[in-house]
Amino acid sequence: MEELAAAEVYAPRTIQVWRTLLNWMAFFFQIFAQILRGTPSFTQVLSYVGLRHGSLLSSAPHAQPQFKPLPVVELSDFAEEPEGAPHPPRSTPAAVQVSAGGERMIDTSPLEKLMVVLDLDETLVCAYETSSLPALLRSQATEAGIKWFELECISSDKESEGKPKINYVTVFERPGLKEFLKQLSEFADLVLFTAGLEGYARPLVDRIDVENRFSRRLYRPSTTSTEYREHVKDLACLSKDLCRIVIVDNNPFSFLLQPLNGIPCIPFSPGQPHDEQLLEVILPLLKHLSLQNDVRPVLYERFHMPEWFQNTEFLLRDGCASLDGGGLTPFSDGPAFFKC
Repeated sequence: MEELAAAEVYAPRTIQVWRTLLNWMAFFFQIFAQILRGTPSFTQVLSYVGLRHGSLLSSAPHAQPQFKPLPVVELSDFAEEPEGAPHPPRSTPAAVQVSAGGERMIDTSPLEKLMVVLDLDETLVCAYETSSLPALLRSQATEAGIKWFELECISSDKESEGKPKINYVTVFERPGLKEFLKQLSEFADLVLFTAGLEGYARPLVDRIDVENRFSRRLYRPSTTSTEYREHVKDLACLSKDLCRIVIVDNNPFSFLLQPLNGIPCIPFSPGQPHDEQLLEVILPLLKHLSLQNDVRPVLYERFHMPEWFQNTEFLLRDGCASLDGGGLTPFSDGPAFFKC
């Protein structure tokens, strides 16, 4: 009887030991499997042992909240295309083979049209209050072949009688603007998204988009405020599917919430007569993106914007990052970027 009782006590302990051993074997097998598929991240390793990245690395129990959190995108989930691989024409269906009942089927659905969201000020045009614009700058722009026009727009300020104040603005078009919009509209759905006020931006866009190539126009009220930045352009208001949408903006903080969908362009000013960004840099990239099932892997490899935001996080904490090169101040009813 004593031997039987000892065996009954010993058996559960043996089972517990074996279970513990099997759990550790399963853990190492998961690590090994991750190594075969690709090196596991530190966060993934912690998750296997039941720890969370935030709870382990947080230095303070009540850390100050940061800006609206960026969506976590696992780039490894995107299918990477080999470099130099041919891309199917945009008009042809994307051929995807699917196994069904032992037979191969082909998905003949074409790629959805690329949505391109364009900023206005310092991306497509540059506007200055006419009264503060030196005549020399206008003359130099004319001699260099930069197109410009004067515009009356309604200001956000009021006159003493309470009537809306009329501002007179001189607008310089970025070289190649009209041709850029024409070619881009052939393969993309164009959306204008500006942090400028509608009273200023609407008549301006009417002048540069006579053909009504923009399917939608969004102004300052459509932007989002975050803890560290105002006038952030949340692409979620345009599409829930971020695979086929891209934003072009001279201010990277405009696409703070979707860093993998942004193209940061060089700011335009009338002092750059030989600017070729629209036709020689941005348009070819957008053509390439129009052939992709998902634009985000390509843009990540090109710009690495999530890392850029991490490296410039101190600018967000300070609440102001000045990227202006000095000189004249663009028209005040335009986007209040980099102004604190």
